Formats: sequence, structure tokens, C-alpha cells
Amino acid sequence: MTDQPEDRSEDHYFTADPSVPFTRAAVAAHVWGHDLELVSGSGVFARGRVDVGTAVLFRETEPPSAGRVLDLGCGYGVIGLAVAVAVPGAEVTAVDVNERAVLLAGENAAALGVADRFTALTPDAVAEGATYDEIWSNPPIRIGKAALHELLLTWLPRLAPGGRAVMVVGKNLGADSLQRWLGEQGWPTERLASAKGFRVLETRRG
Repeated sequence: MTDQPEDRSEDHYFTADPSVPFTRAAVAAHVWGHDLELVSGSGVFARGRVDVGTAVLFRETEPPSAGRVLDLGCGYGVIGLAVAVAVPGAEVTAVDVNERAVLLAGENAAALGVADRFTALTPDAVAEGATYDEIWSNPPIRIGKAALHELLLTWLPRLAPGGRAVMVVGKNLGADSLQRWLGEQGWPTERLASAKGFRVLETRRG
């Protein structure tokens, strides 16, 4: 999994309906002992590649235990799909505001044969009372601090008692201050790893 030059068609990846023409691009990833053949697309984060932060997340962690897992800000679905493939007992929900991302994640789940345990949705389609044992995310830091804080305070309360969130955040994009802020909000957060300018953070629900 190598990083490639930025694709400027990603500029609007956190919008609901990107304006750039929709073209697909293949992505091959080896995660937790499994080969994943995926399809990404223009207007969706990390078109044609696994971004460095997500690669760090995979390299520095073990897959979660079986249970209900949320891939928050899923893009074309690589994190949630890696979980679904590596953990046969996992039920994965992948969420993104970008409708292209949701489409691609669903198509990738079908291609990998995990569509029975992987559901891609926009946030407003998620059941109001749904809770999760784990949340995994490369969160959309570039939406801005206020929007990011709102996003996290919306979804972290959906963790079941004893649940955890695992996130990868760039150090130069405020990983350390985010870790402190989460603790101040009553979400104790520890650094699991640091590599290539990224922090892997674990937030626990008591």
C-alpha cells in the first residue's frame, strides 16, 4: 500500500454529491493477511490508492473482535471492508455523506462477498437507536475543527458500554490537540501508535 500524488478530484469528497465527473479506479490492498481488490472513484477520498493514514492504521493495529463495527467516513469502504473480510463475525455499517462513496462501498462489499454483513449508508439512513461495539475511522479532518467535533460528538455516544473508537489522525492536522479535547469531553483517549506523521488514537467509552 503506497501513497501516490494527491488527486485534486478529491477536493469535494466530503460533499454529498461531488461535481467532478465520476470515473472508477481500481485499488489493491493487503490488510491483516487478506488481499482486497477494490474500486474507488473520482470525488471520493483517496481515489486509486490507500492513503498513508489508513495504511498506518492497518499496519499498527489488529482487527477488531466480532461484533457491531462502524466505519465512520468510509469513503469507498476500505476500513470497514477489511474488517468484514478479516472478522467473519463482524457486522459492519459504513457511513459517509458522499453518495458516490456509499455506492462504491456497497459495490465493493458485493464483489468481496460480504454484502450480507456490510451495509453502506448516508448518515440520515442509519437507524436512530443503532449502537456499535467499535468505531473505526480515518476522520475527515479537513472539514474543519468545529464540524469534526460535532461529527465525533454525534457518533461516539453510539458506542455500546465498554466500546471503543480507533482513529488515525495526522499529527500536523491536530492529532494531539484532538486527543486532549476528547478527554476533556469525557472520552478518555490514548495513543496506540505513531508512524509516518500520524497518530493512531483509541477512545474508550466507560
